[in-house]
This record gives sequence, C-alpha cells and structure tokens, in this order.
Amino acid sequence: MPGAVVIGAGPGIGLAVADRFAREGLPVAVIARRESTVRAVAGEIERRGRKVLALTADSTDEVGLKAALDTVAAESGPIDALVYNAAWIRSDGPGELDARGQLDAYAVNVVGALTAAVHVAPGMAERGRGSVLVTGGMPRIDPRYISLGLGKFGVRTLVALLDANFGAAGVHVASVTVPGAVAPGTAYDPDDIAEHYWRLHTQARGEWEHEVVHGGAPVG
Repeated sequence: MPGAVVIGAGPGIGLAVADRFAREGLPVAVIARRESTVRAVAGEIERRGRKVLALTADSTDEVGLKAALDTVAAESGPIDALVYNAAWIRSDGPGELDARGQLDAYAVNVVGALTAAVHVAPGMAERGRGSVLVTGGMPRIDPRYISLGLGKFGVRTLVALLDANFGAAGVHVASVTVPGAVAPGTAYDPDDIAEHYWRLHTQARGEWEHEVVHGGAPVG
C-alpha cells in the first residue's frame, strides 16, 4: 500500500501530520536528524496504537536523505505522500548571520525539500498520483527573520516550479503556510494544522490548491 513520509518530524507539526496519515491506515515513516527526536515522535504515535517506521537522516545530506527515502519505499511501499517539514528557525537581522550561516539555513529550508521531491516525484508521476507537501511560513516580510524569510519565500517558488514539472502527471505539489508559533491549544494547534495536509493529499485534481495559509492570513 502506498504510504506517507514526514521529513523533519519533530514533536509539533511533524508528529501531528504523521499521526493524521497513520490514523487513515497508511504506512507512515518519520525522518529526523536526531535519533532522540525521531524515537520520541515514533514512540508517541505507537502509543496511540499506530505503526510507524522511524529513520534518521540530515535533510542537508543528499546521499543520506535519498538512502532514507529508499529505505521507506523498500520497507513500506511506494511513497504516495511526501511531507517536508524541516526548517532552520532563528531570528537574524541584516548582517547578523554570515554567508556560511545563510547557506546552511537555505540548505535546510529549501534545498532539502528539492532533494526529497526530485527523488520521489518521478515515481509518483509514473503512477499518476501522489502529493508533495511542504511546510511554509512567513506570509509577510519580517525584517527580524532574514534567513527564514529567504527560505520560506524560496519554498513558495519551489512549489510552483515542482508543480510546473510534475503537476501535469498527477503529482499535487502544495505548501501549508503557518504564520505563527505552533503550540497545542492555541490558534496554531498542530493537530488543526495537520488537517490541511490530509485535505491537500486527498483533494480531487480539479480542486487542487497550491498554498494553504493556516488561519487565512494574507500572503504578500
């Protein structure tokens, strides 16, 4: 059975999205850079009575990330939903982060998503179905977050480029923009946010959306 994989599976959105897909009976895998993180996420999903495959990989390590995705496909079946939730979130004003730091942030925020997408989307295209869903943010420019702003605006462009390349073959590419701090019991409750990912994954092709902003905040 085709399944789902969540890259950047932390205790907030990553856990909630993985659990949402697992709740529907899909094989689900979670990937994070730290073993302690991914084990905690997998343990919580399993505690709820659902199965999950836990793997470690750094989203900036092209070889390692592709190997992890190949392991998911080998052990759980074709990947039908790819969720990229990895991000480098920190505040930095102009000049506060050097060039190396900006490159490192962009590698996590954008390039890792591209690496994962181009590794699995061709298979989705061959099958004529699948979804690539990326966690976005920063619907408006905030001068306190240079690296994150560059990354999240880059993600928005990446979604459009991936759609241009794979959309016609049946691959639904979209982002879920989260414009605030995620915390249970707030307006940015991860379980509420996770519903966007499931709805996008199950949308009929004629109804595809390519960006959903949680809470309906304007983009621009």
